[in-house]
Amino acid sequence: MKFTDYCKDKLMLIMFQLSCLMALAAFLYATGYPHGCLCIVLAGWLFSFLSWFFLEYFRRRRYFGRVHEILEQADEKFLLGELMPHSFGLEDTLYRDILRRVGKSAIERVRAAEDARQDYREYIEGWVHEVKAPIADICLLCERRRDDMARRILRKNREIENYVDMALFYARSDEVYKDYLIKETTLQQTAEEVLQKNKYMLIESRVQASVQCPDTVYTDAKWIAFILNQLVLNAVKYRRDEAPELRISTSRTGHNVRLTVADNGCGIPQEELPRIFDKGFTGTNGRGGARATGMGLYLCRKLCLKLGIAIRAESTAGSGTAISLEFPVSDYLWKV
Repeated sequence: MKFTDYCKDKLMLIMFQLSCLMALAAFLYATGYPHGCLCIVLAGWLFSFLSWFFLEYFRRRRYFGRVHEILEQADEKFLLGELMPHSFGLEDTLYRDILRRVGKSAIERVRAAEDARQDYREYIEGWVHEVKAPIADICLLCERRRDDMARRILRKNREIENYVDMALFYARSDEVYKDYLIKETTLQQTAEEVLQKNKYMLIESRVQASVQCPDTVYTDAKWIAFILNQLVLNAVKYRRDEAPELRISTSRTGHNVRLTVADNGCGIPQEELPRIFDKGFTGTNGRGGARATGMGLYLCRKLCLKLGIAIRAESTAGSGTAISLEFPVSDYLWKV
């Protein structure tokens, strides 16, 4: 609290005190009060008022400094009314009661919003699990026919499954800690499983894919498979017309294992590269007829942050894109 602000707040009191002081001086002077005694009375009044004024300023500044300190340290700012220090001032007590009522109302609103969000998330998860049954049935029926029409249906069915998986992982992305299992994961096997799931799309798109991932890491295989799947889908979606390629490989850099998904597709303009992980950003390529949602890479980055994995992108327009995931490896595991 600034002293100038405090003076402005007490301006009416200062003017009232000065008016009373001048009125008293005029009265004592008119009644013939001795000048020496008059000066003593006025000096005593002024000294008493200034002493109270400055002491009150320091007391209020210390009190509000404590309030601001509590506010900065509080995780939930709307609980300030419950955390405010006790004060003998009537205004402070009234303000604290008002803030408590406001905080209580905010807590009720937050709880209602959290309950609604939880219900919606549970509904989405239930819907995803229900819709996966007919998707699996369609896949089995098409696997039995083995003709061109069945393969086209399988590809479209796979696209539907990808969007369904995206909805499920988006619903769970804020609570990854409740649904992950860290264990030794063979990246070669995980990458091959992802390519196997998308084999018909890769064949129809004439994409030549290769996997060279001899390294193993400690992470959640299911979430990594989802991230890889999104990167593979992007590589196929933005492929080049002639001899499209997709390369999934690993390398060791320092104390990290780097998993790279590289393609020779249309690439990303340099001015758009810093924004490709933003929610809803589609870019020039996505608006060019690729039916992009702007959610795939956003979810990849969000999940990587939850899992402690660094994700980076390198690209040149017209020359392809490389997305890298860096898995940290401890010194002990590195030596082993």
